Amino acid sequence: MGETTPQSRERRRERLLRTVVLVGMMGSGKTAVGRALATRLGVAMRDSDAEIVTSAQLSIAEIFERYGEPFFREKESAVIARLLDGPPCILSTGGGAWMSDANRRLLTGRASVLWLKADLDLLWTRVRHKTTRPLLRTATPRATLAALLTERDPVYALAPLSVHVQPSWSIEDTAGHVMAELARAGAVERDGS
Repeated sequence: MGETTPQSRERRRERLLRTVVLVGMMGSGKTAVGRALATRLGVAMRDSDAEIVTSAQLSIAEIFERYGEPFFREKESAVIARLLDGPPCILSTGGGAWMSDANRRLLTGRASVLWLKADLDLLWTRVRHKTTRPLLRTATPRATLAALLTERDPVYALAPLSVHVQPSWSIEDTAGHVMAELARAGAVERDGS
């Protein structure tokens, strides 16, 4: 009685109770880990940056160049609010989305928010060859990334949940640690059906 067989373990699934929002620096793994979580939970994966690109028919870099960061942040907030109106999903946000007080209130009021914390060396390894990061289009991109990390980490630390991503972890490893944190916080439940 109460013993779990391998077959019953296979039938049990985790069920998402509310939208999970991943926040953190560019390169922290929000999109990749979000996809793994969405697959595992059988829910949609949404990416606020991808939604903005689709609606604007411009890349993030082009939006920044043509209209500036304040315009982008305004559109980002509108997209996040719209995505939160849908069914529970995994939502990956851009690195700066969490910096807005209004976004933080909206996200924490309507979703489970988890910070994927990553150290500078790991972030730099992941973003240094990418040309799609408008904030890193500077003469010294690593120094720019370090300054952003110093500025943003105290605000990311306001997220109710967090996982400190380790360089040795695969995407699946990181997703497993995130699932454990979400289960601990009651954002997912095990379904024995």
